Amino acid sequence: MITSIVLIRTSTDRIPEIAEQIAAIEGVSEVYSVTGAHDLIAMVRVAQHDDLADIIPGRISKVPGVESTETHIAFRTYSQHDLETAFAIGLDA
Repeated sequence: MITSIVLIRTSTDRIPEIAEQIAAIEGVSEVYSVTGAHDLIAMVRVAQHDDLADIIPGRISKVPGVESTETHIAFRTYSQHDLETAFAIGLDA
């Protein structure tokens, strides 16, 4: 599974509508409305690297109101939830 973090700048008067449209795109697992230089952050999870080209420039960037995107591809995932699950393997509750 390939995970990418997409930082998105949008028309500020349409952030909720744009976020909903992006969240409906297959491969997009979450969309966050955030403060700072970007308006939205989308988490994209796909099986193959080529799928990112279909989703990010092919779909997300074409949503009306999206002004720009910046994509970061994750090398590894570190999560407190994952660590707790790993330590619980084989233990009886």
